[in-house]
Amino acid sequence: MTIRDLFNETSSALLSNKVRSSLTMLGIVIGIASVIAMLAIGNGAKVQIQSSIEGLGSNLLTILPGVVQPGRGIVSSGRGAAQTLKTDDIAVIASVDGISAISPENSRRFQIVSQVGNNTNTTVTGGLSAYATIHNLVISEGTFITDESERSIRRQAVLGATVATDLFGDVDPLGKTVRVNNVLFTVIGILQKKGGVGFSGPDDMVIVPLSAMQKILTGDDYFSTITVSVADKNNTNNIRDEITSALMAKHRVAEADFSIISQEDILGALSQVVNTFTLFLASIAGISLLVGGIGIMNMMLTTVTERTREIGLRKAVGAKSKDINNQFLTEAILLTFVGGVVGVILGWVVAFGVSSTGIVNAQISLFSVILAFGVSAVIGIAFGYYPARRAANLNPIEALRYE
Repeated sequence: MTIRDLFNETSSALLSNKVRSSLTMLGIVIGIASVIAMLAIGNGAKVQIQSSIEGLGSNLLTILPGVVQPGRGIVSSGRGAAQTLKTDDIAVIASVDGISAISPENSRRFQIVSQVGNNTNTTVTGGLSAYATIHNLVISEGTFITDESERSIRRQAVLGATVATDLFGDVDPLGKTVRVNNVLFTVIGILQKKGGVGFSGPDDMVIVPLSAMQKILTGDDYFSTITVSVADKNNTNNIRDEITSALMAKHRVAEADFSIISQEDILGALSQVVNTFTLFLASIAGISLLVGGIGIMNMMLTTVTERTREIGLRKAVGAKSKDINNQFLTEAILLTFVGGVVGVILGWVVAFGVSSTGIVNAQISLFSVILAFGVSAVIGIAFGYYPARRAANLNPIEALRYE
């Protein structure tokens, strides 16, 4: 039997019962589409996370008071609360070569009331003029905090895009006042909307001079974070080690009472979570492939039973067992191949639909498409082999007698 004859016989057999063939392929279609959609969403989420982390600033090291322990977050490593980063530490950090900028920061959540009566609960961060440069912030209206604002302890505030909308709606916030912890601050600037960086991102934040934050709002003499921008990304780990050694010597401690986290640390942790979650969802979606494979085996066994007399007749006129085996195996493979093609198209449509919502920009990779076709081919061979062998091993005389 030539390949052309084999294909014609297979197509004719499958098209003779279109409804049953379509329903059999449905499990494969749903499984392939689900796997491709899940992988596309996972890839898109990873890219979005990476973009968001990089959007917070370039080559950043974040120094936190206390010790970051796996599964426990930030805890104090000394006596009482974690207040281990002080003003004197800035000069120590600045003495390390390879640092392009330093931004000491103090953050706390407050209930904020605007001049027009609206209110919101958000993060207020005290920072210096370098804060905008280090964190890649862009002013859409007004100006940012200046060195003069810091020296004069001015009660000025820069609003994130979301906070500005929540507090003032359609009213222009510039020049208006907001009440933070019963202290009035004048709005001098609005940040350009950034998006995609979580609940504590710059869109949902108010920035005030660090001196005003410490001396008027909180009374703190310590920092909640110190952000350092490294000049050369390739030298990040060395600079982290040097800062660690310098601060430990300054604090006169045998074990660090602070933690230094890089962008790579954050990105790696988040990517690992996304990868695990994507694999979990794809595995669940892959169960439908197994169900689809079982459906194909069931259909092929039913087909063998229905065509027993045909098989006996073909063997009686000279068809070999190999020809019978190849025909039924080809039918199973063709079912999964067509199902794979439809599944890829459906998966692309689902991924496009998710992207159009703006939640995640799903990205279909060539690997996922190749994987889909590979899996569909394996399923066709694995679940079509037994029915094909059963058909090939039928005794022609008994097959002709079958009623």
